[in-house]
Amino acid sequence: MPASPSQVLDQQRGAFVRDGAPDLATRRGHLDGLKRLLLDNQRDIATAISADFGHRSHAETRFGDLFPTVAGIDHLQRHIGKWMRPERRSVAWYFRPGRAQVIHQPLGVVGIISPWNYPIFLAFPPMAAAIAAGNRVMLKPSEFTPATSTLLAGLLGEAFPIDQVAVVTGGAAIGAEFARLPFDHLFFTGSTPVGRKVMQAASEHLVPVTLELGGKSPAIVERGFPLGRAAGSIANGKLFNAGQTCIAPDYALVPEEAVEPFIAQMTAAVHRLYPTIAGNPDYTSIINAAHYARLTGLIDDARAKGARIVELAPAAADGRILSPVLIAGVTDDMKVMQEEIFGPVLPIVPYHSLDDAINFVNARPRPLSLYLFGSDGPGRRAMLARTTSGGVTINDTLMHIAQENLPFGGIGASGMGAYHGFEGFRTFSHAKSVFIQSRINAVGLMRPPYGKLFERMLGFLLR
Repeated sequence: MPASPSQVLDQQRGAFVRDGAPDLATRRGHLDGLKRLLLDNQRDIATAISADFGHRSHAETRFGDLFPTVAGIDHLQRHIGKWMRPERRSVAWYFRPGRAQVIHQPLGVVGIISPWNYPIFLAFPPMAAAIAAGNRVMLKPSEFTPATSTLLAGLLGEAFPIDQVAVVTGGAAIGAEFARLPFDHLFFTGSTPVGRKVMQAASEHLVPVTLELGGKSPAIVERGFPLGRAAGSIANGKLFNAGQTCIAPDYALVPEEAVEPFIAQMTAAVHRLYPTIAGNPDYTSIINAAHYARLTGLIDDARAKGARIVELAPAAADGRILSPVLIAGVTDDMKVMQEEIFGPVLPIVPYHSLDDAINFVNARPRPLSLYLFGSDGPGRRAMLARTTSGGVTINDTLMHIAQENLPFGGIGASGMGAYHGFEGFRTFSHAKSVFIQSRINAVGLMRPPYGKLFERMLGFLLR
């Protein structure tokens, strides 16, 4: 009988207590094992993900899942030796010649709940960061990608002992049980509503959490910026993985006089990227029937409330291929402007002035990402200074997530905490403060019994 999630946690915690923090060579060996697993099984991974989606572009899997994951592991390999070394901190003059330092210690056992939309890129990088920091890991992949989850369980089970890396598969009930376990840290990527439940479950044992959520990430086109260039980037960011990307542009803010030219440029950009939709191996399916119905429901709701639906390609015969759609004339009472879309549907919102665009963004929950298309000038400075988002890419989409020297994470309703690069190492480490007292020091003069010397010294310190 397979071990339960709580039994696996007990095994991993027991192994961590027994063996202590792994050395640099051990961590690098584990990271190399992760990398080799991915590189040696590229075809099987792409095939499993495509089976789960109905059709998922193999090129998108290799570029969007495997490439950034391998690049992130390489970055960790290059830097963890430096990050593991004690970090010297300055000491106030009155405590010298004492010394201070910070030691980054592993937390213990990290739980990771990963989503279905990028089943490698949103599972392996946090796992790699946790391992680089010296932890043991339990991974709960999504039940919506059963072929991929089964494959990963087998591959990771062959590459690692269960007390180092374990995969827990199952549906919502297993996921809820997993979230309630007393991990040393719990990392969740998914929707905001589920993130609230995960945080509530983790609070029972005061488990610290990192939440990577989503929200409605705007793409703002500044007046005067070339519409064709903006449309090409927005179309690519919106339609990669058929829009099933947490940082995809969720709506476009364009100058009011540019709405129709922008629609024309978006139409041309989509046709360049995907000359056909039906049968195109580069265009990905919607993950399941329920999500497809939700997306078509958003379109129908907008149409019924007066929006103009611009279909950019003929409807595909396959019931899970959703052709790209623009929506003009949107209003706040439409569901498409209230919910994260997570599909190839892009509302267009006109604005009169850049201040209006900024106010529009600020009137809504803080987004995971913000995209600004504009020159280096007052508009860019105002947008960066007056809006708050998890991350920003300027004059393109999606690219900030691929920068290993930048933290990735949300804020407010789009998440809490960050990872990638050093931020990932730090997220899964305890920064332990250490003060080393010198044999010769003045602290003894400040101990009882207090007298005139104490008063003079304290008076000098409080001057």
